[in-house]
Amino acid sequence: MKGKTLLVYWYLLQQPTHTVGIRQVQRALGFSSPSIAVHHLGKLDDLGLVRKKMTGEYVLEEEVKVGVLKFFTRMGRFLVPRYLFYSVFFSTMLTTYLTICFLSRTPPSFYAATFGFLASLIFWIETVRSWRAKPF
Repeated sequence: MKGKTLLVYWYLLQQPTHTVGIRQVQRALGFSSPSIAVHHLGKLDDLGLVRKKMTGEYVLEEEVKVGVLKFFTRMGRFLVPRYLFYSVFFSTMLTTYLTICFLSRTPPSFYAATFGFLASLIFWIETVRSWRAKPF
């Protein structure tokens, strides 16, 4: 799955009820006609990822992690990069360590501070790269 089909799937994943209409997809994604939305929703239907309801709306049947979606996880209705958790963890640990050193008036270990800083930096870079690679 790639291109506009991935874009439609990403949009469907972000909806609170995981249900969308053809015109809703067309307007939200800026497609020139509803037939483009129908085509890509049909592709997702053929893959068994969505199902067309009697009302004409499409509902998510199965959530799969393909392509760039492998690097995202769900938090409520939001999809966030998995690296975000590591970034926050290492940044919090570094901040806590430096705060404790400052309050106890002891110099921080060069190696601990360097490792914490580099780990935080690397994970933040990966988080931003994942966020920029998202389809929508």
